[in-house]
Amino acid sequence: MNKRNLDRDNIDFGNGKIGSLFRALFFPTLIGMIFNSILTVIDGIFVGRGVGADGIAAVNIVAPLFMVCTGIGLMFGIGSSVIASIRLSANDIKAARIIMSQAFIVGMIIIGTLCVLCCMFSELTLDMLGCSPRLADKAISYMLWLLPGLPFLFIECIGMMLIRLDGSPRYAMWIQVVAATINIILDWYMVFPLKWGVTGAAIATSIACIIGGTMVIGYFLWHSDKLRFYRLKISVTSLLLTLRNTGYMIKIGFATFLTELAMSIMMLTGNYMFLTLLEEEGVAAFAVACYLFPIVFSISNAVAQSAQPIISFNYGAASYNRVGRALKVSLSTAIICGILISILLWLGAPYITGMFLSPDETAYNIASDGLPLFSTCAIFFAVNIAFIGYYQSIEKAAISTIYTLLRGIVILVPCFILLPLITGTYGLWLAIPVAEFLTCALIVTIYLRHRTRYQ
Repeated sequence: MNKRNLDRDNIDFGNGKIGSLFRALFFPTLIGMIFNSILTVIDGIFVGRGVGADGIAAVNIVAPLFMVCTGIGLMFGIGSSVIASIRLSANDIKAARIIMSQAFIVGMIIIGTLCVLCCMFSELTLDMLGCSPRLADKAISYMLWLLPGLPFLFIECIGMMLIRLDGSPRYAMWIQVVAATINIILDWYMVFPLKWGVTGAAIATSIACIIGGTMVIGYFLWHSDKLRFYRLKISVTSLLLTLRNTGYMIKIGFATFLTELAMSIMMLTGNYMFLTLLEEEGVAAFAVACYLFPIVFSISNAVAQSAQPIISFNYGAASYNRVGRALKVSLSTAIICGILISILLWLGAPYITGMFLSPDETAYNIASDGLPLFSTCAIFFAVNIAFIGYYQSIEKAAISTIYTLLRGIVILVPCFILLPLITGTYGLWLAIPVAEFLTCALIVTIYLRHRTRYQ
């Protein structure tokens, strides 16, 4: 028996029961992503308690940069995974390996360039992120120490998708669990005993990203089954092929990048509006919601990512009934998860806020009053992400991109601007739920009207 396969999960995308396949992927993916989300939450708790409201606000200013890098990783991860799934369904293993290798190389060039530019023009970057003079010192310290970990964050993001496709969702889970655990331990040590403040939090995050990325590389070098790095030829023909394949990957995965970009725009717009109406204390309160939003996103994304290889493989094999069943399982799971998240955030708002901020701070009251309103976005967001993931998986890139633009930018930004004029400061917290609800209503209406054609 091949030693590589001793610990491999038994996953047959083409013939296994849809429910069993989804569960085999979903629970390891969910656990890994919850650990990743807990990492983000605990990072916020340590910074909020160890540095104060200004510290958590400064981290929130830099967070869009982290999300952009995550978005690029997920974009290449989704794009390469969908194409590789279809190639594997045709038993074209070499093409799948080439696609994977091209995704890693081109993505690393993009992320590396971005990090160098942010380091060279750090003050300009913070100005573009909307940083106020009061938060500038803490924000620049956090950003400069975060940058070294971002290339490894990209490797981890793209690696998660491809490792699950290769049949090892549990290994993907452990990468996230190990990285999150190390980040939490180092966060506590550097923020409290060492008293390094936001700098310590950034160093801890970078180290965790480096470890996670290294585990991904180790998997594809020594543990993978079908998907391995492939030595690309250095020629004009190979370069043109790489550019063509990369363009198609970006086209398929662009909606996922837009989802992360939309969260960055959400944070930029929200930071600006909260700063305008409620000053720095408002930004600190909004930061609590921004630390919680990755939980909503991660759980919803776990549903979409678990369904993606099943849908893509069977779509490539022309097993359209199995594609439809996988979508139904994905949507029902998304609805259940969204309802549970909404209930937990609504009922636990005062306690959750208290983990980040002291009750004596003004930001605490703003956040504890606003979180119940914010929590209503979870169910609509989960359904939206499930549908967007479905359209990506069947190569309907234009549809998934349009829906992502609607929910994350086209509808959201006007909601942030207009709702406070109608409902006061409560409108700041309702902007995200209203944007998700309107998008969800549109997606469901169009899908039901054209359901037969899609199926």
